[in-house]
Amino acid sequence: MNTKSYFFQSFAIVALAFVAFIGFKQILPDKIFPDSKVDSKNVLIDSLLLESVANDSLALKGDSISESEKKEAGEKITFGASEGIEFPSETFENYTGYQYLISFYEKLYQLEKNPQAKVRIAYYGDSMTDGDLIVQDVRSNYQERFGGSGVGFVSITSESAASRASVKSTYSKNWKTQSYLNIKSPASPFGVNGHVFFANNKANTTWVQYEAGLNKYATTLDNPTLFYGKSTRKGNVNFIIGKDTLRKSLVPGNLVNTLKVTSGNIKAFKANFINSDSIPIYGFNFDNGSGVHVDNFSQRGNSGLPISMFNANVMQGFNSNLKYDLVILHYGTNVLNYGTKNYSWYERGMTKVVNKIKESFPGVSVLIISTADKSTKYNMEMKSDSAVVPLMKSQKRYALDTESGFVNLYTLMGGDGSMVKWVDESPAKANKDYTHFNQRGAKTIGKLLYDQLNKGYEEYKVLREKRSTDVNKRKTVRKTNTDSVSVTKDSVDE
Repeated sequence: MNTKSYFFQSFAIVALAFVAFIGFKQILPDKIFPDSKVDSKNVLIDSLLLESVANDSLALKGDSISESEKKEAGEKITFGASEGIEFPSETFENYTGYQYLISFYEKLYQLEKNPQAKVRIAYYGDSMTDGDLIVQDVRSNYQERFGGSGVGFVSITSESAASRASVKSTYSKNWKTQSYLNIKSPASPFGVNGHVFFANNKANTTWVQYEAGLNKYATTLDNPTLFYGKSTRKGNVNFIIGKDTLRKSLVPGNLVNTLKVTSGNIKAFKANFINSDSIPIYGFNFDNGSGVHVDNFSQRGNSGLPISMFNANVMQGFNSNLKYDLVILHYGTNVLNYGTKNYSWYERGMTKVVNKIKESFPGVSVLIISTADKSTKYNMEMKSDSAVVPLMKSQKRYALDTESGFVNLYTLMGGDGSMVKWVDESPAKANKDYTHFNQRGAKTIGKLLYDQLNKGYEEYKVLREKRSTDVNKRKTVRKTNTDSVSVTKDSVDE
């Protein structure tokens, strides 16, 4: 074989590939070649997002225009009355969808009348809510107003366990974890948190330990309750509370099973799982049984699309115990980085997600929170990423199409260029990645979200009281007319 000829052929191929790369780089979107490097350590991207992006070119063209697109073109959004209540019409620009939160607002109204009642919120998100950021502030605001204590549902293991202040948790290294982010067919169905854990205790004890945090309404672990799944084999768990050990059995006969650790409030406990490696373990719930409770189901790298893989029957099993009134979907951070401004593929996927949520938690209200502002370097200057507004509008469209409430976090935090301002403020409210809020900023965002939701609630109360007044007036008119007819009849009889 001619070595020199082979060398020149190989060199020619490499040179041609390099020239082609340079040529294509000029016409491909800028975001594929960002100026700033992104630290990919610990960053996960869910498989459904990758598939959706890959299949986007295969999406059908010429689909009929959606109802939300008609509204975007200027058509007024009007709402039919629900429970006799109808919020004022809106435009696409200012869409909030309070009308679709009426069942949630009614539960809050009943809680105000009866402090022993209970309202529960499931808050699904990505790295924006990692470590309970934002969510813990939404939770605190609600508990300050309506009562309630406890951090809600907490997973067995978590990437953010070390950084979460609202509850402290440590665990052994021999847990087997399966996540809806990267596994489509788990050994057992995913739990409400999108995970399923197995106590891989063949050689060493598998354990998890919780300690209450310092947050105002989470200084104790309230009514700790274990949630676990179905299996053909039983197991045991030892709960160590101070110097006491409680030995209890796991009887995994249902799709979702519960086991109360102890009644009342404790500061900390450790759970050792014994001969239970075949039993799916989901996590522990902590709440005092009344007021408002908010579960944080955050997952780094999540687009929201994996929720479509939930087993509705299993979710209904969770719901029979937890009884959700509102499900919040707060995504977008991991959807911005694909060199596209056409998010129709994401709208289709998230529409399936909302439909799965409504199937899994019958009667629940759904709230969509849009992407926040994010900055990218353009010509050596940090500016709002050009994909932010297109994604936000897509999120608003699927919120409208699925009859969900909507919070425009992009405009709520200040709109164009706001992330740069949040980073540059002194003290800063966002990190130097120009994407994530720090603790100070997260607290502000949590209050902004609560305020918008509460604004809808206050409007609901006014509309509800007006409805009650109108109903009473009609009853009075009917009674007056009936009495009048009765008097006339008596006069005729005389």
